[in-house]
Amino acid sequence: MKTDSIFYQLFAEFPSIFFELIGRSPSDTQGYQFRSVEIKQTAFRIDGVFLPPENNPDKTVYFCEVQFQKDEFLYHRLFAELFLYLDQNPSTYDWYAVIIYPRRNLEPDETRLHQVLLESLKVQRVYLDELDRSTNQSLGIGVVKLVVEPEESAASSARQLIAQARQEIADRLSNQAIIDLIETIIVYKFPQLSRQEVEDMLKLSELKQTRVYQEALEEGRQEGRQEGRQEGRQEGLREGKIAAVPLLLKAGVSVEEIAQQLGLEMETVMQIAQQQS
Repeated sequence: MKTDSIFYQLFAEFPSIFFELIGRSPSDTQGYQFRSVEIKQTAFRIDGVFLPPENNPDKTVYFCEVQFQKDEFLYHRLFAELFLYLDQNPSTYDWYAVIIYPRRNLEPDETRLHQVLLESLKVQRVYLDELDRSTNQSLGIGVVKLVVEPEESAASSARQLIAQARQEIADRLSNQAIIDLIETIIVYKFPQLSRQEVEDMLKLSELKQTRVYQEALEEGRQEGRQEGRQEGRQEGLREGKIAAVPLLLKAGVSVEEIAQQLGLEMETVMQIAQQQS
């Protein structure tokens, strides 16, 4: 399973889930943006960094590492990248590092060299299989836990999360985005199934016939048209259509239908779809 990409997509679209996962109030951390940050003049790129908004009085930078494989040199790399970032960004107000594991036994065996950092108040390790299993869990935590849910109960949990999303999220596009992520997790957990079989398992085929789905589709089209009008040129119209593609993909529209409806080349839409996966 490409767990890294799933988590990074989840955090990029819903930063509040990350802060909920580590016990921070999402309302106190609004405006954070999840980014991949390059360390200049080195071979390092930090995949997960939450950058604070300019108007936030607490300008803490959060570093996030998702680790689903055993790596004895994980902490060597993580803290080297972190302190290189601080060296190149000396105006950083404060920092906090979070390492996400599916379970404890994937931690490096030898941690003595970094023990003082791991035990500090600036570093937190999260073990997904130890998260609270309360029936009243939040939608965000539920989606995160779905990644490590056993196959025998994954489909049932996914259907419950989809129902919860449709009930709790009023914004149509955000609703479709979280449902799309749930579907993506199930696709990776059941690679032997086709996309249509996954849709049938999660009852998504019925969802695509609903008014919510159709309104999300139309909203994506309107966004494309609006972008085009603002540019006022043919090039602007094309850029507006391209900007609408991710929204339509999140709404569950097929690559073929998007290309046909927006008048874009199939290759262009497929490239955008690959970037979103």
